[in-house]
Amino acid sequence: MVTMVGTERGQRPERRRLRMPSAQTWETVIGIGYLVLGTNAMLLVGALPLVVLLVSTDPVTSWPALLGAGVLATPALTAGFAVFTHYSRTHGTEVIRTFWRSWAAHLRRSLAVGLLWTTTAVILVVDVLALWGATLGAVLTPVFVVLFLLATATALLALVASVERPDARLRDVLRASLYLGLRRWYLTAVSFLVLGLLAGLFVIHPALAVGLAATPLLYAVWGNSRYTLKPVLPQGSAIRFSGLPGRN
Repeated sequence: MVTMVGTERGQRPERRRLRMPSAQTWETVIGIGYLVLGTNAMLLVGALPLVVLLVSTDPVTSWPALLGAGVLATPALTAGFAVFTHYSRTHGTEVIRTFWRSWAAHLRRSLAVGLLWTTTAVILVVDVLALWGATLGAVLTPVFVVLFLLATATALLALVASVERPDARLRDVLRASLYLGLRRWYLTAVSFLVLGLLAGLFVIHPALAVGLAATPLLYAVWGNSRYTLKPVLPQGSAIRFSGLPGRN
């Protein structure tokens, strides 16, 4: 395709050829497409029991099985974050190999974080139901909701931090995640907003959420969480996992 470029009177118009995308551009586009589709597929495989239960059962009656499947799906989420980390550092698209290697490497810690979050959530929900309708319940329910949000933010940041700092002890990861998630609450709110969007899309159109939207939205959550954890990432900061968080 060509375009005509105007010139002075008496001169013939000059033709300018439009530049076609370079091979490197096409390689980048294809790589990103593979990253999205491949990570979506691996997340689906890793969280298949949870997805099947969410689609085929009533959460009100199947919540015990959902909690167990949610814990088992936690390593898949960590592995997805590892794929994003690998791509951000190397621009490599070895999705399948990176995913399952990270799934195995972070299996124990991911299950521990998932179990801690599940246990906390169950305790808080039981407390809310036990105090429902009482005067004390009206006072404490907002507190329990805040505690649930803090537990969720801490677990999410801990999974991201475990990929970025595999050398850190779990208790230090949890402590730093709680501190930074609370201190940078505005970033935590953004992550919750994106996760809520993914959950809403799953309710409306599960196939679209799992097959296409999961990776881009989780990538946004990962990037936002990584920025929240910036003070404790390997690039260096005054905050260290081995000690109490300080000012930054």
